[in-house]
Amino acid sequence: MSRSWTTRPRRAGEADDAYVFVDRATFEAKVAAGGFLESAGVFDHLYGTPLPEPPPGSDVLLEIDVQGAAQVRTRYPDAVVILVRAPSPQAQKARLRGRGDDDAVIARRLARAAAEEEAALALADHVVVNDDLHRAVEEAAAILESHRSLR
Repeated sequence: MSRSWTTRPRRAGEADDAYVFVDRATFEAKVAAGGFLESAGVFDHLYGTPLPEPPPGSDVLLEIDVQGAAQVRTRYPDAVVILVRAPSPQAQKARLRGRGDDDAVIARRLARAAAEEEAALALADHVVVNDDLHRAVEEAAAILESHRSLR
C-alpha cells in the first residue's frame, strides 16, 4: 500500500501516518523532480503518490481519486482499476461528516461526486460497493487475485 503526500492539514484524530503531510513548496519540488507516479489538485490542496519501488513480483495498491487513476492508467495501461464507492450519497455524506469535514467541504465534495463517479465508471475495470467493509475488502482481494492468476 502506497502512502500519498498532501498539502492539506491533518484532520482532528487523523493518524500521523495517514499521509506524508508537507507544505506546498516541498510538494511542488517533488513534482518538479519527477517524484510522483500521479498527482492532482483537489479542493485547494495537492495530493500525490510517490513513485513506488516494490519488490519484484509484488503488487502496488493505490488509494487514489479518479484523476490519479487516469494518470496511472495512461502510464500503465494494464493497471487494474477498482472503483470503491459508497452505497448511497447519504452514506457518503455521513462518512464525510464522520471524519470531521464541515458542511461547506461536504457540500463541495458531494456536488463534485456525480461527475467524478461518471468518470470513474468509464475508467474502472471493476466496481466494489463499500456497504460492508469486510465484504468489500474480500471482494477487492478476490479481484486482485483473479488478475494475478491471469498473469
